[in-house]
Amino acid sequence: MKTKTQFIGRHYETGSIHNALAIQGVKAPHTGKPYSEALLLGVSGGIAFGYFTFEYKGYLPHVAMLPRNTFSPFTTILERLGIAQDIQQTNKVDIAEKNLVNVLESGLYPLIWADQFSLPYNDLLRADMMWSMIPSLAIETNGKSVTVVDRSSQPFQVSMAELTKARGRVKEDKYQIMTLDAPQTTKLPAAVHKGICQTIKLFTEEPPKGGRDNFGFAAYKKFTDLLVNTRNKHGWERYFAPGVRMFHALAGSPIQPGLYHWVNTWGTADGADRGVYAEFLDEAALILKKPALKDAAGKFLESYTLWLKFADSVLPDDVPMLGEGKKLIQKKHDLFVDKGESALPEIKKINVRLRELLKESETDFPLSNAQAAELRAHLRDIVLEISAVEQVAVDLMQNAIV
Repeated sequence: MKTKTQFIGRHYETGSIHNALAIQGVKAPHTGKPYSEALLLGVSGGIAFGYFTFEYKGYLPHVAMLPRNTFSPFTTILERLGIAQDIQQTNKVDIAEKNLVNVLESGLYPLIWADQFSLPYNDLLRADMMWSMIPSLAIETNGKSVTVVDRSSQPFQVSMAELTKARGRVKEDKYQIMTLDAPQTTKLPAAVHKGICQTIKLFTEEPPKGGRDNFGFAAYKKFTDLLVNTRNKHGWERYFAPGVRMFHALAGSPIQPGLYHWVNTWGTADGADRGVYAEFLDEAALILKKPALKDAAGKFLESYTLWLKFADSVLPDDVPMLGEGKKLIQKKHDLFVDKGESALPEIKKINVRLRELLKESETDFPLSNAQAAELRAHLRDIVLEISAVEQVAVDLMQNAIV
């Protein structure tokens, strides 16, 4: 392998850009260290709260609870930091593979887009309706296989044929590779300021797309209302009724996140990325010379603790089926991050057991209707606390950057 770089980027967007810059030895001007993923998260538009539910024919209903900005964060980072890109894209398999080999042999490290359901190290069951094209970093090839860095500290070895198939799954990103130049350091203060302003807007104003009550403090109100509403058809008592529907909403499945996943394993770190965002605000206070941002960081650390409490309560330990699901989900995530492909046999076993639990919940769900209502009310109370703390945090941010 060409490098012994420690790959600490975790989220597929902010983490892949962090890894791509770090492997080149690019340093941030205010730290003399690689651009942190926390800084990239903040520049990308930062954290948010989004709440959606979906139900597709042939699939269980599921919840999407978004803890961070999802409105083009990847391209936003590149634009705000003035990161120039060299992009190659083709419709031809042979040219796609040749482009990748040539870039790697030139000593550069390209970002590539590939369908996660098609890559063997993810152990996802491929289905016609399921795909997810996300960026990862290619760092080496021998022509027959490619070494990629993808949300784990350990690189993965993928055959060129498998990778090419995954890269061609979706037309928009088909066979795309991208190399990045260093950020323009003069743009950093403005990028940080814009990122903070976007976070504030995502909490307080109508989002760029979707209904107003799907994002921000309006979404917190919607979510807390639906958790205890007994008449609304989208209320949890009816939409995620005790049984397999509720289990799937809380624990998800190997291919679809549940509440626990969204909070603790989907982003850069646990606690809905609130701790990571607090780190960003500490950096922002230095970059913008706005020490008051540290007060907002402190409030988001309070929120971080509450989000951990929420995730722990989603799958309580004193309910064996739910507690087991939580331990398995977290163990699977930790194995993937710490050990990569060497943990695949154990990850496959965990996925088998998670599917068994989902099946068991159809006929042997461990909560009565009353107990399920009690759990939902408890979750509602925690989310109300979170919303109140984050309202203070956002106000502090707003005041700090005026």
